Amino acid sequence: MTEAVKTSTIAASVRNLWNSCRLDKLDINDSNTKEDELAARKQLSVNLSQTLRTRQLLINFSDGRPVLTLSEPLDIVNFPTSPRSRWPIECEIIGDIIQHIEWEPPEPEPFYQASGHEEEPMPVGEERGKVVYSNDPAIKHHYFTFSRFGGSTRPERISTSQIHTSDVTLEFESRFESGNLQKAIQVGIHDYELTLRTDMYTAKHTQWFYFRIRNTRAGVTYRFTITNLMKRRSLYSQGLKPLLYSERAAKENGVGWQRAGSGIRYYRNISQARDENSDSATLFSLTWTLQFPYDSDTCYLAHCYPYTYSRLQRYLQRISSNPTVMSFCKLRVLCQSLAGNAVYVMTITSRQANRLNTSSKKAVVVTARVHPGETNGSWVMEGFLDFLLGDSEDAQILRDNFVFKVVPMLNPDGVVVGNYRCSLAGRDLNRNYKTLLKDSFPCVWHTRDMVKRLMADTEVLLYCDFHGHNRKNNVFMYGCSSRGDASLTLKERVFPLMMSKNASNKFSFKSCKFRVEKNKEGTGRISMWKLGIRNSYTMEATFGGSTLDDRRGTHFSTQDLKSLGFNFCDTLLDFCDPDKTKVTHCLTELATMLGKKVRERTGKDVGTDQKVSVSELETSTGGSNSSDSDGLPVHLLQQLQNAEKKVKKKKKRLKSRRERNGLQPDGARSSARPKVLQRSSTSIEADLPQDNTDKQRKREKPVGGERRKQQVKTTLNTLIKKVELSSPTGNHGDASQGTLRKDCKHILENCSGSRCTSCLQRRASPHADTRAAASPHSGLTSPFAAPGRCPPSLSTSMAPAVVPKNQPLTSFTSTNTSSRHRFRNRSCLQASSTSNTNLIKTKQ
Repeated sequence: MTEAVKTSTIAASVRNLWNSCRLDKLDINDSNTKEDELAARKQLSVNLSQTLRTRQLLINFSDGRPVLTLSEPLDIVNFPTSPRSRWPIECEIIGDIIQHIEWEPPEPEPFYQASGHEEEPMPVGEERGKVVYSNDPAIKHHYFTFSRFGGSTRPERISTSQIHTSDVTLEFESRFESGNLQKAIQVGIHDYELTLRTDMYTAKHTQWFYFRIRNTRAGVTYRFTITNLMKRRSLYSQGLKPLLYSERAAKENGVGWQRAGSGIRYYRNISQARDENSDSATLFSLTWTLQFPYDSDTCYLAHCYPYTYSRLQRYLQRISSNPTVMSFCKLRVLCQSLAGNAVYVMTITSRQANRLNTSSKKAVVVTARVHPGETNGSWVMEGFLDFLLGDSEDAQILRDNFVFKVVPMLNPDGVVVGNYRCSLAGRDLNRNYKTLLKDSFPCVWHTRDMVKRLMADTEVLLYCDFHGHNRKNNVFMYGCSSRGDASLTLKERVFPLMMSKNASNKFSFKSCKFRVEKNKEGTGRISMWKLGIRNSYTMEATFGGSTLDDRRGTHFSTQDLKSLGFNFCDTLLDFCDPDKTKVTHCLTELATMLGKKVRERTGKDVGTDQKVSVSELETSTGGSNSSDSDGLPVHLLQQLQNAEKKVKKKKKRLKSRRERNGLQPDGARSSARPKVLQRSSTSIEADLPQDNTDKQRKREKPVGGERRKQQVKTTLNTLIKKVELSSPTGNHGDASQGTLRKDCKHILENCSGSRCTSCLQRRASPHADTRAAASPHSGLTSPFAAPGRCPPSLSTSMAPAVVPKNQPLTSFTSTNTSSRHRFRNRSCLQASSTSNTNLIKTKQ
C-alpha cells in the first residue's frame, strides 16, 4: 500500500469518526446522567484507538465540540528507591548514607569580629607532622574515562590511621557525595593542617570543603588550617564563619548547621607554591579554632550549606508523587551528563485544552548550579520552586501567564564528586555555552538548544542563572547592556531594581553590574542575551550574609536563601503587571541615578540629545577568573598530545656518496683512493669544450653497471681530448697516443678484469717497461692502476715523450680529491678522470 493510499484511508477514518462523535455528542446532551456522558466519551476514545491503531490521540470537548490532542509521553523519570549517582571509576566511596536536617536559628548569626591578634601559622607539612588522613584517588588517566554507580570497584582502602579509644586524634573522612578533603596532617596534639582536593582532572579551584570528623572531645580547642586555597580575597576576611553540624545535637535538640569558630584568619601563604604549570605561584591559608559540643560525636565542617544531587532527587521524587503538582508540572530528563547522571528539566504552566493559548504565553528560563561548589544557588532554586509549585494565588497567576523552563542542577557530576567550579571535562561549564562539542559539554549544549527551540515557539521574557559569590556580601545581579542610548539600556535594569525593593535587607542594587565583557562571552548570561533575550541575568547570592538595613552584619541561613526565591517570583509579578506604574517609577529613578553618576564621573549633565554609554561608567563584573579553565576539554587535549607522540617518523634522507664514503673504514678508503693528489674532474671538464651529447649523458644519469660504464667512457674521451690539445704539434707522441686510443678502446669494449689476456700480454711486453723508463713521470702511480685492471703504461702515455726546448713548463696541483667516480664495488675501476698531478701545459 502506497503512502497516498494510507493517508487517504486515515483521513476517511477520521472523517467518519468525526461524524460519529457529533452524533454521540447529541446523544450525550440528551442523556440525563453524568455517568452516561463519561461512558460515551470513553467509548469514543476506544473507537478512536481502534480505528487509527494508536493511543497517542485523545478526545477532549471544548464548547460542545470534540478536540483531538496528543497524549503526553510516558514519564521517563524513574527515581530509584534510594537515590544514587554515578561516579568516576577512580573515586572510592564509603557506604554511609549522609543526610542533614534543616534548621533555622532563632536569631541571625553574626559575623566574626576580628581582634587583630589572630595567629597565622605557617604550614609544617608531612616532614614534621603525622598524616592521619589521605584520600588520593588512583587516577590512571588525566581525564575522565568511565563511571559507574558507587565509584571504584576496588575494596575500600583505609584512608585514616587506626584510632584507639584512648587516643585524642581526630578521625577524618570525605569519601561521600560532595565531600572534599584530600589530606589531614596532625602537627600538634590538637592542631591539624588540611589540604583540599582540586577539581578532578585539574590542578586548580580549591575553595569548597565538606568533611566528617569523629572521636571529638568536648571543651578542647582544636585548630584547623587549610593551606592550599587559591583566591586572593575571601569573605573569611570580612567575618564569614565556617559551618558546623553535630549529629548528636541534631538528634537530641533538633539543631542543624550553625556558624562556629574563632580566631579566623585568611592570609597569604608564603612558604608554599602552586604547581609550576599554573599561572600564579601564591597559595593562601585559612585558619580557625573550634570547640566541639560533645564527646565522641560525629560532626561535619563545610564552606556552605551542602546541597547534594541525592537531595535534589529526593525533592523531585516528592514532587512527582503529588498528583496536584504534576497536573501543571512536567518533569523530564534534558540530557545525560558526562558521567551518565540525569540532568532534569521542569516545565511549569497551567495546562490549557487549547494549545494555542499555551503557545501565546511568554516563557521564563531559570537555571542553577552550573558551578557545583556554589550550593547557595540550589537553596535559592528550591525556594523558587516551592513558591511556583505552591497553591497561592500569586503562584496560580504566574502559571496561568507564563511557561517556566527550570533546570535545577546543570552540573550534577561536579556536585557528586565535590568540585568547586568545573565538570568532569576539567572545564568551567559557564564559559562554554557557545560550544559545539555536544558530547563534551552536554549540559550547557542542551540547555542552550532548549532555549533556541523555545524562542522559535514563543517569546522568552527573562533568563536567570542562580550563582554564589565568595568575595562580596549581599545578593546582586549581573545583566547585559549594549552600548547606545541610555533610555534603551535602562530597561534591562528595571528587574534588578525591583528586586532590591522587594528584598531590601538582602539585595544590593549598587553591587549590580551590566557590562558585557569579551572574556565572559561564553557565560549563560551573555550567550542568552545574544540569542535575543533582553532580560538576561546572573543572580549572585553571597556565601556570607547581609550588610543592609536590619540584617547588617549577619549570616544568611538556608531560609534566607529560600526567601530570595520567593522574592524573585514577587518581582516577576511586579515586572509583568499590566499596570505599568511601577515600571515607569523605576525608569524615572534609574534616569536620576544615571545623571548623578555621569556628573560624578564627567562633571557634566546628561542632555536630552547626548548619548551616554552606561556600561562604560561601570567597573568590571568582578566575577571569578576562569580563563585557566577555558579551552578544549581535558580528554581531547590528552588525545591531541598522544597523537603528536605517535606521528610517523620522518623518512630517512638518503646519504650522498661522499657521506657514505666517510662511513667506510680508513683502510678501505686508503686502498681505494689513489695516493697521488687529484684534480677534480669538474674543474678540468670546465676547461674543455663540451658538446650536447655529453650534457645529455649527464642529465640521464644511468644506473648500475651501465652508469659506471658510461662514466668511464666519458672520462677516457675527456683524457684523449686533453692529450691532443696539450701537444704543440701533431707529430709528437703519435705512437703513444695510438697506444692510448687502443688501450681505451680495449677497456671500454673487451677488458674483463684481472684475468684479461690482452692485459696480461701487455704487462709482459718489454716495450712497456722501456716506455715507462723513458717517461719523466715513470715514478708516479697511474690513476688507472687498480688491482687487476689496466696496464701501467697508460699513465706514461698521457704526456708527450719529447718536451720542446725553451718552452716554459706550467704545472699545477689540485688538492681536491674527487670521489665522484668512486664505486660501491671495490673491484671496479677507480676512474678519477683528472687525478694526474703535475700535468704539463704548454703554450700554443
